[in-house]
Amino acid sequence: MATAKKAAAKKAPAKKAAPAKKAVAKKAPAKKAAPAKKAVAKKAAPAKKAAPAKKAVAKKAAPAKKRTPNAAFMKPLTPSPQLAAVVGNSPMPRTEVVSKLWAYIKKNKLQDSVNKRMVNADSKLRDIFGKAQVSMFEMAGLIGKHVK
Repeated sequence: MATAKKAAAKKAPAKKAAPAKKAVAKKAPAKKAAPAKKAVAKKAAPAKKAAPAKKAVAKKAAPAKKRTPNAAFMKPLTPSPQLAAVVGNSPMPRTEVVSKLWAYIKKNKLQDSVNKRMVNADSKLRDIFGKAQVSMFEMAGLIGKHVK
């Protein structure tokens, strides 16, 4: 097929270079070009038919079951004295510890104004994190050291 395309491409410039030729010369390349267009149209048609099939599958998969939380996340953990100064003394699940920590961060405006992924530690958080600024992704690992 590659040679057929090259041959058609070579004939097309020749047709433009010699427009003075009669219609007989124009009819021959036009017939060869038409099947190539039909082949492209046939290839495009199945792709269009496949798209609606994917939409139908998406509609069937929509009613999914509600996820239940993992028991390990819901297990009550006792915070260390440094973490208890921020979130409280009572045992609570890890998810609640993170929620209360974020509430403290937002209440005291400790989130970095330029890069929102960074948390600027005050005196209480510096005891927990061990440094002045922590990314929100590091924070979960650092909290894990302060709960039992």
